[in-house]
Amino acid sequence: MLKSLFSGVSGLQAHQIAMDVESNNIANVNTTGFKYSRANFSDMLAQTNQIATAPQGDLGGKNAVQVGLGASVSSVTRIHSQGSIQATDKNTDVAIQGEGYFIVSPDGGSTYQYTRSGDFKFDADGNFVDNNGFVAQGWMRDDETDKVDSTAPITNIVIPPGLTTPANATDEVVLKANLNSGPNVENFTTAYATDVAGVTTDSNGNEIASGNMGVLFNDSGEAFSLQDDQGIWGSFQSATVTAAAAVGAGVQDLDVTFINDEGAAIQITTTTPVTTPAQTGTQNAQTFAAAINARTSETGIEASVDVATDQLILTNPNDDSTSGHNIRISAVAGDSGLLVADTITAYRYLYSSTGADATVDSDKKFQTIADLRHAMQLQATQDQLVTGGSPTIIINDQGKFEVSNVSGSEDLSVKMTGYSVPGTSENVLFTRSMQAMNAALPAGSTGQAISQAFNAATHSSSIDVYDSLGSKHTLRMEFRKTEVDTTTGSTWTMTITVPEPGSIDTVSPLNEKSGQVRFNNDGSLATFSPPNLSFTANNGSSPNQQVNMTLGTSNAFDGMTSFDSTSSTSGISQDGYTGGDLQGIRIDQSGTLVGSFSNGRSFGLAQIAMAKFANNEGLIADGGNVFLQTANSGNPIIGEAATAGRGFIQSSSLEASNVDLSKSLTQLIIIQRGFQANGKTITTSDQLLQTLIGLKQ
Repeated sequence: MLKSLFSGVSGLQAHQIAMDVESNNIANVNTTGFKYSRANFSDMLAQTNQIATAPQGDLGGKNAVQVGLGASVSSVTRIHSQGSIQATDKNTDVAIQGEGYFIVSPDGGSTYQYTRSGDFKFDADGNFVDNNGFVAQGWMRDDETDKVDSTAPITNIVIPPGLTTPANATDEVVLKANLNSGPNVENFTTAYATDVAGVTTDSNGNEIASGNMGVLFNDSGEAFSLQDDQGIWGSFQSATVTAAAAVGAGVQDLDVTFINDEGAAIQITTTTPVTTPAQTGTQNAQTFAAAINARTSETGIEASVDVATDQLILTNPNDDSTSGHNIRISAVAGDSGLLVADTITAYRYLYSSTGADATVDSDKKFQTIADLRHAMQLQATQDQLVTGGSPTIIINDQGKFEVSNVSGSEDLSVKMTGYSVPGTSENVLFTRSMQAMNAALPAGSTGQAISQAFNAATHSSSIDVYDSLGSKHTLRMEFRKTEVDTTTGSTWTMTITVPEPGSIDTVSPLNEKSGQVRFNNDGSLATFSPPNLSFTANNGSSPNQQVNMTLGTSNAFDGMTSFDSTSSTSGISQDGYTGGDLQGIRIDQSGTLVGSFSNGRSFGLAQIAMAKFANNEGLIADGGNVFLQTANSGNPIIGEAATAGRGFIQSSSLEASNVDLSKSLTQLIIIQRGFQANGKTITTSDQLLQTLIGLKQ
């Protein structure tokens, strides 16, 4: 009888503990990061009144007769399931989505405690603390490497108030751009100026190479694309030959053969009639001139007569691109006064990709615009028949040929006509640009004969770089197309400048350095120079600052390219910055505290560490939303968030309690009913005892 009383009492005690556990769950329904618990019941030892027997003979076996002695709470299990994530307005609030615990320490890292409550803040000293004042543990930024090393031992996370970042000198400039390889460009600038002495200077007045004329463009951005043996006929005075002797009177015949620039022989003959009176020398000369002029469209030669001397005058005015220009007399018969090997020629200027040769009168070759200017200057000077002065030809600052005859001793007649022979087409764009300079320039006049502009494809990019003091300097890169090789690709010069008094070179001008960028024929980068700069700002900052130029990988398309598309810069960056003050902190999914500074820079200042345990249920609560390690929890496995099974961190959020209030209230009813039933067991046993005592009476 007493056993039922004791069983009832044990049931009351067990349900009281369950009530205490569930009440604690409900009390913490709004506690950040709280994990609810449950009471686990087990029965107590039973009294065996009769043991179990095995079957014997015809009798079957019997089970044991046992009477239980009540119930007890064998354990209280904490359920570490995920709580819901609630967004907050505080940027230092963090929640864990997944496994793991924040690590905090009350004693500078001597001992650790663990929590799911991410309600952190910075105290007056910059310690990153929870509501208990315990300092969150993690890794700090290394001042030498400027990185957060998550393999190092964890320590207190401290961000000092008023943190500043020192200036960082630029170490690298990275450029990604396309330089237009097509026949039509939008970005171009005038060809470099070349003076009468043949000196070519850039926009800063520095002497440079003028660049290959085969890659120049007209004012509309159309490429001339000069090919070998394309060019132009040019003259500065009409080519003239006066016959060595007068044409005689009487019966005289003309028989002369001209060889034109294509090598064709053009024979012109006349038969003088017998007349009375006999033909005069002037009449015969005029007959000869008329016959020659009838064939001008073939020869390009115009004939006239000096009536004072009866001599024929042959002139090549270089007026018609379809006529002959380079004319010589190959055969003469009759009494015309003309001689074999007399030449009446304009001058042919031919583009040559292999080099220049301006010394041959009838076939002057050029490669650069400076070569062509030089060849034209030689001829213009030679065409002055009277010594004592000569015209001047320059490339002006607009990229145009400019002919002046201020100091010339004779009148100039500048004529440019197209060049075309079988197998070589005329370069119409080049012809049109040169023909603009056709003009008559009297000796001593102030007038000028000026061509259309010659332009080079260009592109420029600039970026601000920083010295060791954080001072800003504009680094400008200017690209100019200078060469095309049909087999290998194109070449662009690169001129890098910094503002004075800064310097990047050891020769004058000190603030300018030249190099080049070469491309393969698929538009990929072949090579570039210079690979780096030695920059000295000359303002008290560290001298000889090494700046690496990163323009891409050879034979790849990850940097500079040269395709048939508009020249443009798609990306340019550098790694320097000026000093700055800390303005704000945000926390990313890896738990990194990223600082934003007044200089526009952002980088990790620290990283929150996370711990994972083999048995979360083995942790014991220590109040204040923290847990302690036990022998049954296993050692903490410390590392970064979102790695090795640890959850990721969500900023401006907190993890709510995982208590399910509806479930807990239902559990209260179950516990209440169990408690009531156990109480009823005691009262019923008491009534039975009263009945038993009544039997004695």
